[in-house]
Amino acid sequence: MTVNLTMAVVLAVLYSVGFYLLMQRSLMRVLIGIVVLGHASNLLLQLAGGPPGRAPMLGSASPEQMADPLPQAMALTAIVITFALTTFLLALAYRSWSLLGHDEVRDDVEDRRIQRLERQLAESEEDAAEEQLEKEATE
Repeated sequence: MTVNLTMAVVLAVLYSVGFYLLMQRSLMRVLIGIVVLGHASNLLLQLAGGPPGRAPMLGSASPEQMADPLPQAMALTAIVITFALTTFLLALAYRSWSLLGHDEVRDDVEDRRIQRLERQLAESEEDAAEEQLEKEATE
């Protein structure tokens, strides 16, 4: 099976745009990123299915002429999963908009507190190591 260079570039662009949008702080951009990733996954599954062929029913054609039904079934499943995730993210974005008036994801206060504690712990360990080195140097 040969890979079409144009389709490979299109897939790379779709995945890149999807992941870039997924890393944004706006829930609507995250939603659009999920949708783009879903389309890229569907395109990848269809591309992996190979060229079109005859219906995969016994007796209608030889096995070499039949299309592989597995990528088509997986693409349909991916469409359903993408739709469910899109609906869930739309509900989250609407809830955020109605409660806060914007859809920006805020920093978690607990995460910042844990970061601060880790920094203080690392600094105290560095100070203890320096004191130990100074103590060994004076002995």
